[in-house]
Amino acid sequence: MKQLTFSLFVLFLYSSITFFGQEIIADKGSFGVDDKNSIVVWHVSNIKDFQSKNANTLVFGKRFILKDSSTKNLSYENPIILSNKKDYTLYITKFPLIHLDFDASKINSKDKIEGNFTYFQDNNYQKSIIGIEYRGNISLTFAKKNFDLEFWEDATTQATKDIQFEGLRKDDDWILDALYNEPLRLRSYIATNLWNEMYEPYYLDKEPNAKSGFNVNFVEVFVNNQYYGIYQLMEQVDRKQLQLKKDKNDTIFGEFYIAQSYKGGPEFKTSPEKYNNFLGNWNGWQMKFPLIKGQSNWKKLSDFTDMVVHSSDEEFKQKIEDQFYIKNAIDYYLFVNILGATDNLGKNYSIVKYTKGEPYFFVPWDLDGVWGVIQDGKEQYNTDKILDNGLLKRLIKTNPNNYREKVKNRWNELRSNEWSNEALFTKINNIYNQLSEEKIYEREFLIWKNKFTKIPKEKHYEHLKWWLEKKLNYLDNYFKNL
Repeated sequence: MKQLTFSLFVLFLYSSITFFGQEIIADKGSFGVDDKNSIVVWHVSNIKDFQSKNANTLVFGKRFILKDSSTKNLSYENPIILSNKKDYTLYITKFPLIHLDFDASKINSKDKIEGNFTYFQDNNYQKSIIGIEYRGNISLTFAKKNFDLEFWEDATTQATKDIQFEGLRKDDDWILDALYNEPLRLRSYIATNLWNEMYEPYYLDKEPNAKSGFNVNFVEVFVNNQYYGIYQLMEQVDRKQLQLKKDKNDTIFGEFYIAQSYKGGPEFKTSPEKYNNFLGNWNGWQMKFPLIKGQSNWKKLSDFTDMVVHSSDEEFKQKIEDQFYIKNAIDYYLFVNILGATDNLGKNYSIVKYTKGEPYFFVPWDLDGVWGVIQDGKEQYNTDKILDNGLLKRLIKTNPNNYREKVKNRWNELRSNEWSNEALFTKINNIYNQLSEEKIYEREFLIWKNKFTKIPKEKHYEHLKWWLEKKLNYLDNYFKNL
């Protein structure tokens, strides 16, 4: 690795360093030292605010000597070689730095165990006790784990407390998504932001704080003082996020169901007559809200599913616009198709209702198996297929209130603006170039080696570009002739 040499810095208001003579002492929480992999990662928010200074020692908990004393500039792009009994590679990051500490022999995917959490961004240092567990289904088999975090006042009472991170909501419940099955670590981030840019709740005039999905930030994570790489810090999708109305006096207002498994319900292929309100699951759905007196109430979703699956075409056309928000159905249909999101039609989404008498609508979730890869990270090459489920297919087939023309017009509108080739590839290129130039990929793939990292990132990038270009051409022709 090419060595970059430097001499460091004047003290600056927003720095994460302190000068003592020719020493630079990094602020608590702003760095991590991985002795196993000989890596130091240090968060510096604004590197241009530092001027050169004659310093040959950096203190990250312990003292490190510059391997080459002629070094001149701190850089996000060029790692620096330090020495403390052995050589370490210092990487400077713009992303927030998180430390997780917990008993690795006790952590599981069913119950939260006690842990410690720190977060550093700019001058914002946060420290907390947390409950932590593994999160996911297929991802539980991956070496790099997803984490579900709950912030606690203390480990004894486990009373929750809200934490806020830049650009994200204030809450006690957070997810760290490992992105392990996505070779470029960027698909989920971009797809999530695409949805947030194109769609917003129709009831914002009543609930100005409501969100149509969830927001995400990139962070870098250390687990028990070992570097774990880049993660996606994610908000939860829940009643609070969507500002759904609570039940009152045993009357159901807002509703929230998660498409949890391929059992026919979330695909709108089956609608069993029987359900059990003592159970939290029915027909592939999990009920999240409401639970009245500790019980589910499946009647409303059962009635809607039955209408979609079993009604005549005429009945469907008469009822669907009162029961499902059509603009949302159109946007979700176009969204899953431009992404090639094969795992987000019978699973990995929610169906929700703001309040009594209002229509249902879709909320996406878990957007990593998109743009030429599937959920386990394998490349896919099929670009000439339209994705749908029973509900979306019936809307196209029966064409209520000229639905197909609305789909076509919305596609053309999006393609002329945020979904133009230029707009989409600019988003992709900006993130890809940042992760490349700032050596995120270099340190990520140094730690996590699998069948995907054996292939150069450039080839993964070319596959994404190839797939998306082909898909856009196919969809343009399809919707033109719809």
